[in-house]
Amino acid sequence: MKALVWRGVDDLAVTVVPDPQLRNEQDMIVRVRKSVTCGSDLHLIGGDLPFTARGDVLGHEFLGEVVEIGPQVRRHRVGDRVVVCSAVSCGRCWHCRRQQFSLCDNGNPQPALAEHAPGFVLGGCYGQAHAGGGFAGSHAEYVRIPYADQGAFPVPDGVADERALFASDAAPTGWMGADLGGVRPGDVVAVWGAGAVGQLAARAAVLLGAERVVVIDRLADRLRMAERHLGVETLDYETQDVGGELRERSGGRGPDVCVEAAGTAPRGGGPRFRYYRLKRQLRLESEPPVAAREAVRHCRKGGSVFLLGASAGLVDRFPLGAVLDKGLTLRGAHQHGHRYIPMLLERMARDELVTEHLATHTMPLDEAPAGYDLFRNRLDGCVRAVFEPVP
Repeated sequence: MKALVWRGVDDLAVTVVPDPQLRNEQDMIVRVRKSVTCGSDLHLIGGDLPFTARGDVLGHEFLGEVVEIGPQVRRHRVGDRVVVCSAVSCGRCWHCRRQQFSLCDNGNPQPALAEHAPGFVLGGCYGQAHAGGGFAGSHAEYVRIPYADQGAFPVPDGVADERALFASDAAPTGWMGADLGGVRPGDVVAVWGAGAVGQLAARAAVLLGAERVVVIDRLADRLRMAERHLGVETLDYETQDVGGELRERSGGRGPDVCVEAAGTAPRGGGPRFRYYRLKRQLRLESEPPVAAREAVRHCRKGGSVFLLGASAGLVDRFPLGAVLDKGLTLRGAHQHGHRYIPMLLERMARDELVTEHLATHTMPLDEAPAGYDLFRNRLDGCVRAVFEPVP
């Protein structure tokens, strides 16, 4: 089959790889209908993640059609249209029983590689480095789904592929940021980052009853998109005083909940970018947590900050003292999608959650390297690039 593979730093290619096979009785094989880019892929593509091997298949956000099932699969049949959670979890371990699915004890078949950074084994994920389990990714014609009854969800008949696709990762990630960030009716919520996850975190905050939701970015097309499709307020951090505006819009206190969905990879040029690059080369810092620092700075006293943006390692100059002095609740997580996906699909079916506008570019899988160039460099207004394998 064809698949998009990593061949080295910033080197992607679509090539022929072996077809996936059932390995366990709980596995199934899905023919991919659509897959989509994600910001967390950029760390892997750029060589920031250890244990990435030449020929690894990329991608983790997808939906497709069931073509083969193992003898212990009970909830799916050949021909079913399913969306698959990007996180691989067993559904039975201590963490899964507490709905902490991305922390699953059994979802990662390569635990020795995963223990080096956080000190504990985390769950698995499709299309990531081998420390994430080594699962082949979704930018391919077919994908093997372990723990199929746990990780795949039927798509309601009235929900189009273009909408359901984002229930795989971006929508549950954004919803988790608002939910575990503690958004309550009447809150003022600020979201850093107007990409897909940031926009969906903002929409989640609206649906959870927030009185005001403000999305912060510098890209005018994304800010306009958030205003038009989500009905939220926006701020351009390059032309507006973010702190002053947030205080003004929250009665002088600052936002009740701040969600960081911008990530930490440095972008652009100029002295600041060169400074960050030098620190990375000297191994003094992996990434600059600019948005996270701003969220801590501008959150009200006693408020909550939730970190969603993909991070690949160590950060410097983080205002830990401000977290203590202001009495903030600071949380972060990879998405516990299994907790949210059925509810999100229901909201999609009721038109409460609309995501099609995020798929700004759709193209055949053969053009995936060009799609990642559009996505990575935010060219032509690209928010997300969607790939469609052609049989």
